[in-house]
Amino acid sequence: MKSQSYSTSIEVAADPAYVFDRINDVPKWFKDKGFEGSSTKLNDEFIFCYGDGDNAHYSKQKLVEFIPGKRVVWLVTDSKINWIENNKEEWTNTKIIFKVDTNGDKTVVHFTHEGLVPELECFSKVEPGWNMIIKEWLFNFIINGKAI
Repeated sequence: MKSQSYSTSIEVAADPAYVFDRINDVPKWFKDKGFEGSSTKLNDEFIFCYGDGDNAHYSKQKLVEFIPGKRVVWLVTDSKINWIENNKEEWTNTKIIFKVDTNGDKTVVHFTHEGLVPELECFSKVEPGWNMIIKEWLFNFIINGKAI
């Protein structure tokens, strides 16, 4: 049996189109740290680079699917996670997926990092990181207009 990729979701009292626009304003909810490039339309590319030396985490993403108000997919085209001992490029060729749905009068953001599975060396550190980024940073950006 293949392991499940990391996923989580958040629910907010906001219009789906508004939520989708907030998701794609990545530099603002990703705390403006280490972001370079653009994240607003199909084929845009951007880089995240956090930390220094042994704690550095670099990844380059390309928007490979962009359905306004519904879904956006980032393909990780390059990565280097320095704190991993074996394959520092574990994220390369994984996909980061945001799907926007409704649940009554609420909007639900389903987040999946496809290919980020428990067998990967980075999983134990990345899982709580994504939880914070999606459930705190993105959630608060959607609700309050700023990340924590």
